[in-house]
Amino acid sequence: MTRVVERTPDTGPHAVVPEPGAPAPELAVETDALDDTDSATTEATDTSEAAEAPAAAPAEPAPPVSDNRRRAERTAPLFVELAALAPDDPRRERLREILVEEHLPLVRHFARRFSNRGEPFDDLLQVGTLGLIAAIDRFDPTRGVEFLSFAVPTITGEIKRHFRDQGWSVRVPRRLQELHLSLNAAVGELAQKNGRAPNPSELAEYLGIPRSEVLEGLQVANAYRSSSLDERLSGEEDSPTLAATLGQEDAALEGVEYRESLQPLLATIPARERRILILRFFGNMTQSQIAADIGISQMHVSRLLAQTLAKLREGLLKDD
Repeated sequence: MTRVVERTPDTGPHAVVPEPGAPAPELAVETDALDDTDSATTEATDTSEAAEAPAAAPAEPAPPVSDNRRRAERTAPLFVELAALAPDDPRRERLREILVEEHLPLVRHFARRFSNRGEPFDDLLQVGTLGLIAAIDRFDPTRGVEFLSFAVPTITGEIKRHFRDQGWSVRVPRRLQELHLSLNAAVGELAQKNGRAPNPSELAEYLGIPRSEVLEGLQVANAYRSSSLDERLSGEEDSPTLAATLGQEDAALEGVEYRESLQPLLATIPARERRILILRFFGNMTQSQIAADIGISQMHVSRLLAQTLAKLREGLLKDD
């Protein structure tokens, strides 16, 4: 089977050209072409993007291999005839229409594969059809390459370009857009393999990139969709708007104030007592475990912990 290497049309070649006379690939080649865009639901990814995307259109199965073979045999003479016609020959338009109609099932298949990413199916079908027309116009039957090998990366590349240029509410660099797509695909693959959502470290190892770059790619998903402040939180007309929910009392704010107030106080206590606090309240260790870790008795840990907490409490309550 011919292997298609999918890339966005404006960033590199569309495919590895197979040897002349190679058989038409099965439609399964779309798997390779789409691997770098399959989303997860990383929602890892923080995944507002998945949460906000509408339900995908009903899945449309790929045409059988025999259908692809018959289509290739049926359209091969038409491509030869089209290539032989002069650019201004009136018969060209009719031949193009026939070839577009013949290959529309291929476009519909890929449009449905991408339709769960927040863009309407009809828009993706239109964009994919433009990619199909471009592939028909640029296809050279004399090179000995089957049309499907050329059309698949052209169609999917056009759809990806649409997502890159139109799908983001906030414009972000192409590098981050492509990184986000790669992370979506990796999340799906690792989740299927491990039976759970992967963490950033696992994604970094899987993709061979720094963990900081993974975090950057996950965070950029927040730029994909934006919401109006006047948007209703539900479909009911009397439901509050998003703006009405902003500025409410944050129950966690008090904790932030305490943490900020504790910072200078923690700096005044001895290192051993500070370590006991960290192990107890951040490491969730028992007093016995802390005693074994530090090398003192459990009773001594209990006494030091009580004294340290009393000192911190006094410092928090003392007027400036």
